[in-house]
Amino acid sequence: MGAGVLAKLVLNLILVPNPAFGACGAAWASVVTIASTALRKNIKLNVPISKILIKPLIAVTIMGICSYFTYSVLIGIIAKKLATIIAMVFAVIIYGLAIVTLKVFSKEEILQLPSGNRIYGLLRKLKIY
Repeated sequence: MGAGVLAKLVLNLILVPNPAFGACGAAWASVVTIASTALRKNIKLNVPISKILIKPLIAVTIMGICSYFTYSVLIGIIAKKLATIIAMVFAVIIYGLAIVTLKVFSKEEILQLPSGNRIYGLLRKLKIY
């Protein structure tokens, strides 16, 4: 129940102030929350919250902080457009490293990726998995 309340609160905070949704955003937040609760109860959908919410949120936070500081440092040295591109590339690398370090994906999920065997082999050599 606590997760549903938190989800509804977050969705309300995002959707209601948005001019495209307004008060309808609260209704949409209710629909999404009720539907997800019904799915979890009726289908016995057991999705670990840490895997789909907490760990990616930590990775996004790390990426955002690193890219912000990278951009802040570079903006005084090089042109804005180049600083933006470098910060974006750096952000992608940091996010990938954070996702791997936090072990968001299981071995089976990694093996399903294109070249998954090679990726998993490299992660094993690096003693990450």
